[in-house]
Amino acid sequence: MTRPLTALLITCVLAGGAARAGEWIDLLAGDPASVFQKVDPAWHAAKSVMIDPANPRKLVAEEGTGIFTNAPKGTARDIYTRKEFGDIALEIEFLIPQRSNSGVKMMGLYEIQITDSFGKTKLTGSDCGGIYPRAELLPKYRHLDEGIAPKTNACGKPGEWQKLEIAFRAARHEGEGAARKKVANARYDRVALNGQVIHENLEVSSPTGHNWTKPEPAKGSLMLQLDHGPVAVRRFVAKDLPPAK
Repeated sequence: MTRPLTALLITCVLAGGAARAGEWIDLLAGDPASVFQKVDPAWHAAKSVMIDPANPRKLVAEEGTGIFTNAPKGTARDIYTRKEFGDIALEIEFLIPQRSNSGVKMMGLYEIQITDSFGKTKLTGSDCGGIYPRAELLPKYRHLDEGIAPKTNACGKPGEWQKLEIAFRAARHEGEGAARKKVANARYDRVALNGQVIHENLEVSSPTGHNWTKPEPAKGSLMLQLDHGPVAVRRFVAKDLPPAK
């Protein structure tokens, strides 16, 4: 897949400064090191990916361009964008094998889960498209709640390309220093998986996972989780949202 010149120009802008407000940024265009921090070599370009015929829990990739993947091992260091976003819209097209696990985190803190939930009838925030549960790391990693389940199971079959669309609003604060006070929770205006709306006008009172006790910033890096299982991505775009009306 050849990246359009406009996408490459947007990436150059991202590397050297802020992109224009409201303009989509192609996070897969150009050199990954210009878009993401500390890119793991295990996150690499490919021409095509498919489920490994010898193991349905793995992916095999053909060398080339147009797709990025952590196959064949299915692990790589999580990647964070150099650009920081507050209110953000993003779209990601992904492919995972059976029982794989990934996710995207707004500001590196608020996770929408990407995992194999095909065919499940009882859903939690740990399922595909869910708002991941709060958790604690020690003495042993465990969930503190069930997170927020998607309204419906829109997850496709393992090995199929799927699309996640997210519109997110950062938490609002007033004041500075010790007087800083949260006046509005973070919110998902809309989340759609494979064309089906799974969250709408949904407030979240804290970050997710073990980050739930951390401060909620005005802006932060967008994160893609790569260390929990095989995943491939062929579209990953983001833009700053204009202020809510």
